[in-house]
Amino acid sequence: MSRLLLPELVDTERLALSLAQQRPPDPKDALVVFLQGDLGTGKTTLARTLLLALGAPAPIRSPTYTLVEHYPLPEGRGVHVDLYRLRGADELEQLGLRDELQAGVLLLVEWPERAAALLPRPDLHINLHIAGHGRVAELHAGSAVGGVWLRTAIADFGEQI
Repeated sequence: MSRLLLPELVDTERLALSLAQQRPPDPKDALVVFLQGDLGTGKTTLARTLLLALGAPAPIRSPTYTLVEHYPLPEGRGVHVDLYRLRGADELEQLGLRDELQAGVLLLVEWPERAAALLPRPDLHINLHIAGHGRVAELHAGSAVGGVWLRTAIADFGEQI
């Protein structure tokens, strides 16, 4: 696991940019990223910046009410999911996420703990939390592809705690 100090909003955006720049080329399956943390910790900011950096057209909307937003990317598709308002496992099935698990898809899942047993294993798991006036990101890989992605994305990031 890696821990990064994100004292300012720009640091969360810098993390997202680094993840975009180091996105694994041509994975054989979808890349799955879990974004976990309390309200206001920067999950949507990280997802929005990551999608924009990968070439998604603006605006990037929070999927809080729609639950799922789809974005074309030059190299595939971005699928941004927010499970905060999920009321049960049957609703997850209705979202059709299983159909999204294919090469070229980046699946970003906010509030994965609402349906963790029904979701695919993440390649990256990012937990954001408030620390003083800033944030801390705890990142860990859930797959070999995620491990390489994580190591390369944070190699030049700076201070790890």
